[in-house]
Amino acid sequence: MGNYKKFEELPCWQKTRELCHAVSKLINKAKFQKDSNLNGQIWKAAGSAMDNIAEGFDDGSSREFIRFLGYSQRSCGEVQSQLYRALDCGYINNPEFNIVYDLASECRKQIKGFRKYLRNYKKD
Repeated sequence: MGNYKKFEELPCWQKTRELCHAVSKLINKAKFQKDSNLNGQIWKAAGSAMDNIAEGFDDGSSREFIRFLGYSQRSCGEVQSQLYRALDCGYINNPEFNIVYDLASECRKQIKGFRKYLRNYKKD
C-alpha cells in the first residue's frame, strides 16, 4: 500500500498502538479492575483499532484495506464512548480521560486521512 512494506511502518498503526498502551494503563487501575465488562470492552475496542489496520494491510487490495480502516476508525470512536462511561463511573479522572480521548481522536484523524489517500491512490 503506497510506499509501506509492513503494517508496522504505518503512522496510523503506530498511533493505535499508543492508544492500546494508554488504554492498558487505564484498565489496570484498581477502580477500573472492578468492572470487568467495561474493562474488556474498551480493551477489545482499542485492540480492534490496531488489529484491523494490520489485517486490512495484509489483504493486498486497496478497496479491502479502506474497508478495514473504516472498522479501525469506528473502534476508536467506541473507545471514546467507553471513556465517558469510565469517567462517569469514577474509574478514571478528567486528565486521564482527556489524554486517552485526544489520542483516540488523533488515531481517527490519521486513519481518516489514510483512507482518503488510498481512495485517491490509483494503483490496486
